[in-house]
Amino acid sequence: MKKRFRFRSFINDIPLNYKFILIYVIGVLLPIVVINIVFLDRMTGIIKEREEQNLEISLERARKDIHDFIDGGVAVSHALNTDKMLYETLDRTYESPVEFYETFDEQLRNRVTNYIPVNNQIQRISIYTENETIVPGGNYQVLDAEVRNSDWYRLWQQSTSPVLVAAYRATQANSATLTGPYLSVIEKMDYFDTYSTYGKLLRIDIDLSKIYDVIVREQAYLNLYLVNEHNEIIMSADSGYQRGVTDDYPVFRLTDNERNKDIHAVSIGTASYVKGWKLVGVTQGKRLSSAMLDMQLYVGFIAAVITLFSLIFIYIMLRSYNYRVKRLSRHMQKVTNEKFDLIRIDEGNDEIGGLIQNFNIMTSRINSLINNVYKLEIQKKNLEMEQVRAELNFLQSQMNPHFLFNTLNAILVVCTKNNYSDVTDIIKSLSKLLRRLLSWKEDIVTLEEEILFIEMYLKIEKFRFRDKFEYELDIDPEALHYKIPKMSIQPLVENACKHGIQAVEGKGVVKIGALVSDGCLCVSVQDNGKGIEPEKRREMLISMRSESTSGTSIGIRNVYRRLELYYDDLVRFDIDSKPYQGTTVSFKIPIRLLEHQDYPQGE
Repeated sequence: MKKRFRFRSFINDIPLNYKFILIYVIGVLLPIVVINIVFLDRMTGIIKEREEQNLEISLERARKDIHDFIDGGVAVSHALNTDKMLYETLDRTYESPVEFYETFDEQLRNRVTNYIPVNNQIQRISIYTENETIVPGGNYQVLDAEVRNSDWYRLWQQSTSPVLVAAYRATQANSATLTGPYLSVIEKMDYFDTYSTYGKLLRIDIDLSKIYDVIVREQAYLNLYLVNEHNEIIMSADSGYQRGVTDDYPVFRLTDNERNKDIHAVSIGTASYVKGWKLVGVTQGKRLSSAMLDMQLYVGFIAAVITLFSLIFIYIMLRSYNYRVKRLSRHMQKVTNEKFDLIRIDEGNDEIGGLIQNFNIMTSRINSLINNVYKLEIQKKNLEMEQVRAELNFLQSQMNPHFLFNTLNAILVVCTKNNYSDVTDIIKSLSKLLRRLLSWKEDIVTLEEEILFIEMYLKIEKFRFRDKFEYELDIDPEALHYKIPKMSIQPLVENACKHGIQAVEGKGVVKIGALVSDGCLCVSVQDNGKGIEPEKRREMLISMRSESTSGTSIGIRNVYRRLELYYDDLVRFDIDSKPYQGTTVSFKIPIRLLEHQDYPQGE
């Protein structure tokens, strides 16, 4: 317990600034560093695994393409080796060149070349025969001493395989002085024993540019080397397929720089004619390094942003606490000098804000006890005067309606004596209307009461406008006994008279309708006034549903808000209007929400 007390005292003795710095270093910065180190280590492993998979995919893709090139040449070789017509024509002895040309035109001209368009990796197909009666040229050659002394023929003789895939250098067909590399499929034509008068040999040359394109295509991932069974480099991205070179193919050896890189090797195929051939891939290293650098930069940037953000956040928090604590400390020092000044800052709602609020309350109370006793007495007297004034205003408001009714009754007596029937009727309606307003205590009234009140109002409007104004009431008797909020229809009627009828040059008509339909009480107020522009109508609907109490269409908004208050969102309120075609304001209330008063009609 003693050690715990000392440790707690040590923590309490640390200044607030240093506490926040320790919180930032230990609680924020250190976890960020640790998490980033662990994340970088994990991401490094993932990137290496992904790159390793990409390298394997790249190597396998190149191996398959090269194998398909060679395998396609072997397939064509087998097809030609089993062509009986080819054997027959090449095993025949021709009396003259003319006879051979006739046979060539009929049977040999396109027999070999037809395979090349389908197998575009084949550069040339040559058939060599010991039959000296043929005319050599094109795809058909005589197996003479020059051919027997060539490199490819010697390779063929040294091989024991029926099909040989050989890489060698020889003079090009289109230039007797230029030497070029070749990759050929060589096969002896001995499928038919009956056509063995002359020896025949088939050579199919593979287009090395196709293989070079494959090797260059994968250069972004690997430096590829096509190596034969003697470990000689037949093709690579660096050497290419060099023409004019007579040196032997170089032997594959790793340089000092390449020894530190990953080496991947895969056999070209399992067939005997490609036995020992392999594709060797040396990793570039740049791709992995670039991916690692990008990842490190990205993680470093994220860590820097988080660190900077957290630093700014801690600084703001520290400044907030430090500033308010110092202000509180200074004002508490003033209290010891009998200065009870309030701390006039935005104190906030946290613990320090609570302390400042309590300090302000305390100083205010002390000020009240010391300085404000006399002011409180004056305020008490002023309050008593205000109460007396309010009572007088209340008595006056009670007197004003009685005075108004007495005046209207006096005018009514005079009009009756003088036989002013129109004025008499309108004063009666006005008197009833005012009495109804003053005596209407209930918030919910029947539709019948609301219609009677509206009819008195319309009689007054009729008196004002004379022949320029008419009104119609179309009320379903079934609807009269349903109760609705008072003054739900009158503001709509007043709005129709004020904004719709007054602007009409001819006779204005206001129609009030009410009926029960589809389980709803439907009420509508229609006029034949100037109508409402679509933009104005849209503004009215927005204003009607807004919380603001300012703007236009206050009467309509008040009706809508009261109906919404009583019946939530189940009221359907609509304004239908077209310019110069009048306006119809209507609302529907489900009758299940309305009270129904049962009494005989007209009671």
